[in-house]
Amino acid sequence: MVDAFCATWKLVDSHNFDDYMKALGVGFATRQVGNVTKPTVVISQDGEKIVVKTLSTFRNTEISSKLGEEFDETTPDDRHVKSTFTMQGDKLVQVQKWDGKETKFVREIKDGKMVMTLIYEGVQAVRTYEKA
Repeated sequence: MVDAFCATWKLVDSHNFDDYMKALGVGFATRQVGNVTKPTVVISQDGEKIVVKTLSTFRNTEISSKLGEEFDETTPDDRHVKSTFTMQGDKLVQVQKWDGKETKFVREIKDGKMVMTLIYEGVQAVRTYEKA
């Protein structure tokens, strides 16, 4: 099922991302950069591992893990979290946990686009990507 996500994706639309970052406690300057950055996300598989590379003018990140395996991640806004990827039906879900908090990224394919819903404490942002 992860195969459907394996592609290079370019951000084309973003809703409520500033409020999501604000809820996370991201500072004003970093939010400003985050709001104007249009990252390219490259999702691939390396054996049993899912690899997610996020490329932008602000910062490049790469994470990889097997489904269901917890791993350490440093987020673009410098939070140190424990992340886990799972497949829930046809959705690729990533959960980040830190300091008793939790945020969730739900990626799904809709009409050939990857729609990523970010959820934190009732605040929801939606970012839409098209194949590059």
